Amino acid sequence: MASSDVVVTQQAGGADPSAHASDLCALLEDYLHPHQIQQVFDAYRFSAQAHEGQRRLSGEPYITHPLAVAKILGEMRLDDDAIVAAILHDVIEDTSTAKNELAERFGSEVAELVDGVSKLTQIDFKSKAEAQAENFRKMVMAMSHDIRVILIKLADRLHNMRTIWVMPPYKRWRVAAETLDIYAPIAHRLGMNRFCVELEDLAFAALYPMRYRVLKDKIRRQDGSRSEMIDKVRGVLEQRLSDTGIDARVLAREKHLWSIYKKMRSKRASFQDIFDVHGLRVIVDDIDTCYRALGVMHSAYKPLPGRIKDYIAIPKANGYQSLHTTLLGPRRIRVEVQIRTAEMDRVAESGIASHWHYKDGDSASSVAHDRAREWVGGLIEMQRNAGNPVEFIENVKVDLQPDEVYVFTPSGDIMELPRGATAVDFAYAVHSDIGDSCIAAMVDHRLTPLRTPLDTGQTVEIITAPVARPNPAWLDFVVTAKARAAIRHSLKRLRREEAVDLGRRLVDQALQALGLSCDELSQERVDRALGGLGGDAIETVFEEVGFGERMPWLVAQRLSGVGDEPELDAAASAPLRIRGSEGAVVTFARCCRPIPGDNIVGFASSGRGVVVHQQDCHNLRGYHDQPEKWLDVQWDDGIAGDFPVSVAVDVVNERGVLAAIAATVSELGSNIDAVDVAEKEGMVATIYLTFGARDRTHLARIMRRLRLLSSVIRISRRKE
Repeated sequence: MASSDVVVTQQAGGADPSAHASDLCALLEDYLHPHQIQQVFDAYRFSAQAHEGQRRLSGEPYITHPLAVAKILGEMRLDDDAIVAAILHDVIEDTSTAKNELAERFGSEVAELVDGVSKLTQIDFKSKAEAQAENFRKMVMAMSHDIRVILIKLADRLHNMRTIWVMPPYKRWRVAAETLDIYAPIAHRLGMNRFCVELEDLAFAALYPMRYRVLKDKIRRQDGSRSEMIDKVRGVLEQRLSDTGIDARVLAREKHLWSIYKKMRSKRASFQDIFDVHGLRVIVDDIDTCYRALGVMHSAYKPLPGRIKDYIAIPKANGYQSLHTTLLGPRRIRVEVQIRTAEMDRVAESGIASHWHYKDGDSASSVAHDRAREWVGGLIEMQRNAGNPVEFIENVKVDLQPDEVYVFTPSGDIMELPRGATAVDFAYAVHSDIGDSCIAAMVDHRLTPLRTPLDTGQTVEIITAPVARPNPAWLDFVVTAKARAAIRHSLKRLRREEAVDLGRRLVDQALQALGLSCDELSQERVDRALGGLGGDAIETVFEEVGFGERMPWLVAQRLSGVGDEPELDAAASAPLRIRGSEGAVVTFARCCRPIPGDNIVGFASSGRGVVVHQQDCHNLRGYHDQPEKWLDVQWDDGIAGDFPVSVAVDVVNERGVLAAIAATVSELGSNIDAVDVAEKEGMVATIYLTFGARDRTHLARIMRRLRLLSSVIRISRRKE
């Protein structure tokens, strides 16, 4: 089946579904009313009839899968609508049942939940990745309306992972990899530790069965000696807590296999080098007692410096709260201890699911629910900024990385960011407008490069400017998905605006040869021309002209009513004036690096807009057979700014020559962008410099001064 990654077959055998249904109803009797349980049983009968004749690869009737999913949610004590939706979660996707039929029978809320977890089966996708991404996007949109959609999906994935061994190997590996990439991190992000641990270990066993078995065997063989030590520490701590009047439960816990394997791999360590396989969890009555218990721990055994973490004062993004410390026990064994209240422990295991179980003002479960909604809201914003579903799902994978740093705003508010985040990530976390207009950052009151990774405890202040724009180079170092998506979105928007502006100017220049201008065109004439141009709006046509995908004089012919006949001579139109502020849609060729004062020519390049070359650039020879793409351009009178130019300097290879050249260039108001030294014969070397020049006059002044240096033999402008 599509949603559970098994195939419909007609083979006989399997368990009796009615027994599964009875077990489910017995479980629900603990917390649901009889009429709600009757609704659940009605859903079972409806789903069983809809899935009649369908079986899983294991041979069981297909209805056993939805019942198992519902039981998982029942163990989490979810409400009756969620249980009903779990039983029905495949009927829209895999049977002829329509959404409106479910709404009439079980209510619109259940129908929306079922539709939210149903895949898009009526659309043909180009690839498996595109299908996965589009279906995930659909689920996120449903999550924004009802967070229970993801709980049903996680329970569905958990049961599929429990029964994954009936699948063929290639499918088993694909589903397990997807689980580790997306669903286990989502469970972690929602604070559902029990789900996360089981999903990770099941996926680990499916992806790396041999490694899983070896590691499990090592833990089993180690249990004797290590557990004895842990029990000794546990006894000491229990006694110390009792002596100080603290009522506490001290529980032994074991790190799960995937976590151990991941730590071994990241630290390149052997199993013997992993010291926190076993640990302790201390459950107390209230927050004040948590800190008192921490003091007792440290008086009994020495803590390891740098390993004390306070997630009570600063909870994790998923609502997790606890005190962590690592103690140095007998024989220098390291024991990791978690200290928390019973409420915190419940939320740590169930996360957002505890919100439906405990609706009696439980603050921790409400915090977990609010943080989950905040995260989903961030996903929706990320989805709006993403260029396509595949880019969106890749951004989500980045966003699900678990390690965090905590930094402060100037007003003292705490911001949580993934490890490795920079000031630009911080700016976009505050607000997209702050990120877009960011020009510098003060970290702990010191000016700091934007690409510098932030550390926990730092105070970050963003300096903005109204005219600032996102820098494409930021994409090389930002780590948050929100920042990456927002930067790409802003750059696309700015590039489109620049293309529309350039396209309008190009068409306007072409229309001048006919005695017209864009401002004089009537709406009726524009609408008539759009029919022949095949565009839906004149701005779209201008954008295509700006990107070099349409020729401006052909558009001008349509707008002027000349028609298709070549009556308009492209050369007759006034030249396009290059201002230097056109952005990404006007680029200066790197082969000849034109600067103001050079004789130039433009070439319309599809997707790049206008590429400006010097008129004598040898690379233009390859375009003589495309005269329709040549553009008459000239520098605008008011053009300003620095333009990169390259020169080759032959020098006597002696100490200090490069420093002298750099000082001369700087003295004349220029900045060197790149230096490359090519050794020649004997004592002569060639230095290739790229620096900024305002125009040909400025370049000539720099070259004259460089020629005066005693070590300079020859200097010339370089063309590639």
